[in-house]
Amino acid sequence: MRPATSVRLAVVGVLALAPVLSSTSAHAHSDRERAERMVQTYDSGLTVPFVASPNVRLAAVRPGSAGISGCFLHSAPYFVMSGLDDVTVYDVSDPVSPREVGSMPSAQFENEAMNCGERKVSRTRTDRFAMIGVDLYQASPDDLEHVNDPVTGDYELVVVDVSDPTNPHVRSRVASTTSTHTVTCIDGTDCRYAYSAGDDSEVAGQGSFSIFDLTDLDRPVEVDSDPATPGTQPFRSDAVGWGGHKWNVDEAGFATHTGAGGSYVFDVRDPLRPVEVANTGAAGDSARDGAVNHYNDFIHHNSFRPNANAFRPDAPPSLANGNVLLVTEEDYEDPDCSTAGSFQTWHVKRLDGSDGSIVPLAKVELADLGTYPVPAGAFCSSHWFDFHPSGIAAVGFYGGGTQLIDVTDPTNPVSHGFATWGASEVWDSMWVPVYNRKGVATSQRTNLVYSVDLVRGLDVYVVDVPGDGIGTLPSVEPAAGVTGAAMVPGTVLGGSVVMALLLHKRRRHLVARA
Repeated sequence: MRPATSVRLAVVGVLALAPVLSSTSAHAHSDRERAERMVQTYDSGLTVPFVASPNVRLAAVRPGSAGISGCFLHSAPYFVMSGLDDVTVYDVSDPVSPREVGSMPSAQFENEAMNCGERKVSRTRTDRFAMIGVDLYQASPDDLEHVNDPVTGDYELVVVDVSDPTNPHVRSRVASTTSTHTVTCIDGTDCRYAYSAGDDSEVAGQGSFSIFDLTDLDRPVEVDSDPATPGTQPFRSDAVGWGGHKWNVDEAGFATHTGAGGSYVFDVRDPLRPVEVANTGAAGDSARDGAVNHYNDFIHHNSFRPNANAFRPDAPPSLANGNVLLVTEEDYEDPDCSTAGSFQTWHVKRLDGSDGSIVPLAKVELADLGTYPVPAGAFCSSHWFDFHPSGIAAVGFYGGGTQLIDVTDPTNPVSHGFATWGASEVWDSMWVPVYNRKGVATSQRTNLVYSVDLVRGLDVYVVDVPGDGIGTLPSVEPAAGVTGAAMVPGTVLGGSVVMALLLHKRRRHLVARA
């Protein structure tokens, strides 16, 4: 999530947050202390040092819209970033120097994963949109006082039209029977169906998730898995455990669902009939062996399976064989930066539906990367990541900054580089796609990383990636010099950072049944 830095929503933000603050008071103490330390650093006027490996260079900074996550549009060079108080659209036709072109006031918690989708309506028209997943509250010009109550299973998906990037606006809404902590298009280039994070609100200890039919973007509906039973019935997924988190779809038409129960792969080539084909079994379950072997102390956060089309059953684990699953394990309950959530590799041995068909290979905590002294008193779990075809994963480690991890040997992931600031928290890191001359994103990636920071905003880094031979020169035409302010004024961030961190993440007891 991100701080409410915009004055235009100050009053709305306070009103919307009021019912939330009372529900988070039980875990606010440590968050408040960390937030206050960060704010004091900025308010003191001290320069927060930038520390990076020699193969990483800062190219641009976009403060003032500190963020949670973002997504790139497929058929046009734009980046959509979400936060607590707005949805912002950047023109990335010059990706070294992203330019803000549109913004929609929208106070929400938490929209943890901004997900973009689109559909070609005619030869001359493509509908492009972003999806807001509402956990606790959402307020925008079309609905200023909307509040969701997760205790009663009150969740919502909001569709934001960004077809005109200068005028993002709410197009539609749909209620959900399960958690919309994240919502994911099954096919982002022709998004007709989307899956929710899911939870165990229907039956305690039995995970479920929602499927949304987006055929009519003006009137999306939740699909009923069992029309013979009264009400809308969600779909089953044992990845959820006490809470689901994210769906990630690979090139072969399989989607991995990550959650407290581990990582489960589903065949979603028929999106209305998902079929489980592989899982991490007890080794990845936070309620079973996962918490003992430390492969899932809290929740499997998100995942990616490179080269999925090359998969062969029982082949040796390698990126080339399409049988390596990359996973971040978020551990929000561990305040120790040396152990708070790892980046992991798993071997997908089979896709035959057998239990435990995905087995662990390796994991690295922030301390294992050895890139710089581990921060004291910070929160350093691994979070969102993105994969570069060269074999480098860009990972946000909250207070541990942007970490670049070489996974070319999945049995031994090692540091490739890093970039970090003092008082900052990196929530999302992603490689900028290569857009062709028609402005369509390809499967290739530039050597640019966008890091979405709770405090700083959007940072743009140039990375020396293996094989391109250009070092830290951008693989696209750069803008001259570092643009934007290098620091975000503490007077702007102060109260909103405290507010944001009070709501930092959903804790396990928020989803536990009374």
